[in-house]
Amino acid sequence: MLRLAIAAVVLASSSAFALDRLASVETRPGVSVEYWLMERDGATATLVLVPGGSGNLGINMKRGGAPASDNFLTRSRELFADAGFNVIVMGRPSDNAEMEAEFRTSREHVEDMRILLQRAAAPLGKPVWLVATSRGTISAAAAAIALPPPAIAGVVLTSSVTKGAKTVPVPTLALHEIRVPVLVMHHRKDECGICDPQRADRIVAGLKNAPIKSLVLVEGGDGAHGKPCEGMHWHGFVGMEKEAVNTIAAWIRKPSP
Repeated sequence: MLRLAIAAVVLASSSAFALDRLASVETRPGVSVEYWLMERDGATATLVLVPGGSGNLGINMKRGGAPASDNFLTRSRELFADAGFNVIVMGRPSDNAEMEAEFRTSREHVEDMRILLQRAAAPLGKPVWLVATSRGTISAAAAAIALPPPAIAGVVLTSSVTKGAKTVPVPTLALHEIRVPVLVMHHRKDECGICDPQRADRIVAGLKNAPIKSLVLVEGGDGAHGKPCEGMHWHGFVGMEKEAVNTIAAWIRKPSP
């Protein structure tokens, strides 16, 4: 009986894993966006994870073609799925390899996101949340401004871009146009020069029409190394990924000020 029980667990796990796959959708004429899809039975929402940097998923064929990026959201995707969500990890469009800040606020990029939500996320039949980190917060905020509910049920902005002359700080966007719940989460020790946690409150201040908004500054983790704006530093919640995901998951289930 024990062997049968173990076999059933392994089979269920293997079945769930088999659902995880790389897909793509044409978003503009001649342009497509890759994404990693993780569909889960009993999911309460679909999370579209929007990585920072160049948006490269880091597909590694030696690991079965799965994403291998060190980005906080990409490497934490299993934690989000285990928390009871469908997960879509958004990649970059085929016509832009760098995903510069200016592009992330463009009509083209918003259209990429609209089509992704419409053709990949919405068919899963659950409320769709954008969960973004670092430079991805520019994308998520721009999309939430342009795409009214019910296309998006809510937004989570982690390690947001808060300043910088050569980027597009999230507080400078038309945040008053966002009309869905928004969680702003930042690590207190984030040392990335353009993602100052002391300025995260400016994002919340700009969300004048969000029905619920909250700022959460977290602490903890260990093993920070590499460049301060990359995923394996405090900027990427290194060493506390599970705690960070649990905080996000709990807020999505029950948004509160």
